[in-house]
Amino acid sequence: MGGVSNGSTSAAARSDRLITLSDGIFAIAMTLLALDVRVPGNLDSAQFRDELGDVVPALAAYALSFLILSIFWRDQRQILLMAARTGGLPQHLALAVLGVIALVPFPTSMLAEYGAREPLAVASYAFTICLIDLLQLGMFATLRGRHKVQEVGEWGDTAADLGATVVVFGASVPIAFFAPHGAMWFWLALFPAKVALGRREQRREARRSAPPD
Repeated sequence: MGGVSNGSTSAAARSDRLITLSDGIFAIAMTLLALDVRVPGNLDSAQFRDELGDVVPALAAYALSFLILSIFWRDQRQILLMAARTGGLPQHLALAVLGVIALVPFPTSMLAEYGAREPLAVASYAFTICLIDLLQLGMFATLRGRHKVQEVGEWGDTAADLGATVVVFGASVPIAFFAPHGAMWFWLALFPAKVALGRREQRREARRSAPPD
């Protein structure tokens, strides 16, 4: 019994440390996103209006990245609870996710400053988001496949949810080199897809929990 208790306590402590580290990195990344959203001081009225117009792309990039990071944070907490218990590859992938999360402010800044005229800025942002989701999908697949962790989530629903982001942002990378604005508009397809997938999962859960006739 003592060995099982110590193992359980160690897994719980490892889970707490991972989640604390994850929350801290997400909080820092989300805060850094806002640093580019600013208007310089000592401007006259005309300059102020010009600068206010120029800050709109930065504000839009901030809002987009904050929303995406919020979704990643929610998913990451759920998967980390299982990854900390198993250790090994899922835990290494979890740290890789956090490493890329910490980098998100950089492509966000490029997107805000150059997204309208530099295809590489749009492609870099899309690639970064796609990479995060691929790593999370790898964590999930490893937990389900190699470690047989069932409570990490329904395979079909979770794979579809993570895969939707991979498909949308991954497909937008080549699009960005021909039509940067088109690639950014293409990202909006993710939100109705997420809503549809969420509703499908809710209907499946309702049918599963409904009492038999």
